[in-house]
Amino acid sequence: MKKIKYLFQRIANMNFKNFFKTIKDVSKKTGKNKISIFFDIINCGIKYQAGYIDYNLFEMYRMNRFERKTIITRGINNEFIKKYNNPKYMVYFNSKVKFNHTFNKYLNRDWLELTNNNLQDFKDFCHKHQIIVAKPDNASCGKGVEVIDTTYKDLDILYKELFFNKQILVEENAKQCAKLSELHPDSINTVRVVTLLGSVVVAFLRIGNNHNHVDNFNHEGLVAPINIDTGKIEYQALDKKKNLYQKHPLTNKSIVGLTIPRWPEIKELCEKASLEVPEVGYVGWDVCVGESQCFFIEGNEFPGHDLYQLPPHRHNNIGLLPIFKQVEERKIKK
Repeated sequence: MKKIKYLFQRIANMNFKNFFKTIKDVSKKTGKNKISIFFDIINCGIKYQAGYIDYNLFEMYRMNRFERKTIITRGINNEFIKKYNNPKYMVYFNSKVKFNHTFNKYLNRDWLELTNNNLQDFKDFCHKHQIIVAKPDNASCGKGVEVIDTTYKDLDILYKELFFNKQILVEENAKQCAKLSELHPDSINTVRVVTLLGSVVVAFLRIGNNHNHVDNFNHEGLVAPINIDTGKIEYQALDKKKNLYQKHPLTNKSIVGLTIPRWPEIKELCEKASLEVPEVGYVGWDVCVGESQCFFIEGNEFPGHDLYQLPPHRHNNIGLLPIFKQVEERKIKK
């Protein structure tokens, strides 16, 4: 019943132009009949809660029934969120200010909330930290994040501009370790770690590109999965255009074979922090790896599923749903 309900919700909000474009593109890539692709997408919607975007993104047209059952589709991801993330407590994550208050001991940097009446505090902050990061409270995907050199700025004007632009959170610029910085020095190259019920279930390294200050996949960034047992990157990095990289295209630094520094500490940090707000049991953590310790950039109460199981990163073409189910079963037995 849930699957049928989800299917009708997706149909009601569907972009039919993009839907039929997907059918055309898949037909061109595979040589399959468009009508058969149309019905296969509908079938995947009913059986696996996969819309046409998932169908194309995960290349479900190249998967058999067993393999398709292992993919965390958008519908299945939403089910995990509804099941384990209490909406009343999501504000501790979707508000960057509240996140900083709640997880302050895990941040390892100074920060300040602009209130429109704390100009002097802002000036003191900028005198202490010449480079600051300004963020909107509720935006996602790196939108509105700005790295600012305040050295020669009129701080009165800057304060008003930031408040007007709703960039009410300012932070000391995080400092990452040399090993990850050399991949792309212009961005903090964060480790995204996803925890479910207190256990790490998936992790990947996000790497900036083209001198962008954010490492987000939607801003020309690269992504590479991390072996959660070893902390090692075993697959090539991928960008949104589906280009694969053994080395970073800008710096020529090796990505494949890299072991994430302080990996056991990163896992311990995320699993410990996941207990702070147990009402939100499914979280994506963005971790900066510093020279002496690892710490949070932010947390996400609505972890996206799109980067988890991209075709070049799947082992034996199997998705992550079995791992998620194993964690659920283990927690239930306890």
